[in-house]
Amino acid sequence: MSAESRCVVGLDLGTTKIGTVIAEIAPNKMPRILGFASFPSQGLRRGVITDVEKTVQSVEKAVRQAELMAGMEVREVFVGIAGEHVSSQDSSGVVAVAGADGRITEEDRQRVLESAGAVKTPIDREVLHVLPQEFIVDGRRDIADPVGMLGVRLEVQVHVVSGAVTAAQNICRSILRAGLAVRDIALEPLASSAAVLDSDERQMGVCLVDIGGGTTDMAVFSRGSLRYTGVIGLGGQNVTSDVAIGLRTGWPIAEVLKCTHGTASLHSVGEDETVEVPGVSGRPATQVSRRLLADIIEARMEEIFMLARERLGSNRLDLGAGIVLTGGGALVDGAAELAERVFEIPVRLGRPSGVVGMVDGMDNPGYATAVGLARLAGERSDRGEGQWPRGENLDGAGFEAVFGRMKEWFQTWV
Repeated sequence: MSAESRCVVGLDLGTTKIGTVIAEIAPNKMPRILGFASFPSQGLRRGVITDVEKTVQSVEKAVRQAELMAGMEVREVFVGIAGEHVSSQDSSGVVAVAGADGRITEEDRQRVLESAGAVKTPIDREVLHVLPQEFIVDGRRDIADPVGMLGVRLEVQVHVVSGAVTAAQNICRSILRAGLAVRDIALEPLASSAAVLDSDERQMGVCLVDIGGGTTDMAVFSRGSLRYTGVIGLGGQNVTSDVAIGLRTGWPIAEVLKCTHGTASLHSVGEDETVEVPGVSGRPATQVSRRLLADIIEARMEEIFMLARERLGSNRLDLGAGIVLTGGGALVDGAAELAERVFEIPVRLGRPSGVVGMVDGMDNPGYATAVGLARLAGERSDRGEGQWPRGENLDGAGFEAVFGRMKEWFQTWV
């Protein structure tokens, strides 16, 4: 590794798996993957930590596997946050340009963003990100960056993302107990978008649908900016649970059947196709129709897509680039075809891109969040932002500091 290079680590705390990506960031170059690993996660439910001790153990094992592949020790991570506790709203702010010459400065830009981000939140919630959609200078709209322009009145339209304070605190404490420092935190669907969407799609209009184990996250981009974020409380685990109940088998067997023989496209399965279901607790194996398995999977996947379609409403027709599916749940055979029928607009499967190095196996949508976190970490570290020293006390001011950084995380990226 050259003296100018540095390493970043993306850590995806998923409901069903912990994904870790170690990448080398060289000046003006795309991330080079040095190591990655995925380990079954315990202690999380629908993206929220419910058992700190089990989460710590899962993090330690996932990071250790990635360290062995990369041949280096991980000391700090960029971690994602998600879950049903995350909500969002649009807001706006306005300030007078401070300079006597009327030239808008970076300080003016920060003041108007602070004004827009000062929304009322309950005592148990905190603003995570303040994401600018457009700046307005003296009535002139659709300005991406007003710094350097002349004006008297500066306005901004923003998308404000908030979440439960305790959810972020439990993430930080779990990472520290695993012997790591938290460099920064970012909303997971935004991280995933950095790995699977390109600038043309963001400009044309696109909806990212990230199907995780416990939840499905949505992020809508248009004219280059984030317009909507949302969380649906269903994911891949619900599909597996339905299979387990429908086929009267255990959860681990149901997961294997879903991944190896399952499909979300009932019409693609022949009438005479069968699947062997291993017996449970000494019972003999049984043969069931593969159409039954497909029917179960298709019904639940269709429900997830219908809920996402309801969130979008008629706005889905304005998405010139359509829908991009990603996340481990999107790997179910036929998922993209089913989504296209439900949304009635083009759908593609989003795989991580824009990285080099040890990429064999990295084209899996399940690594989208971890890869995106590593990419964003590299861009953020270029600006020297987000430093959180190892072992910092996370009580009081420590949490205030990380929340302050989270608000600014995407202000120069989205």
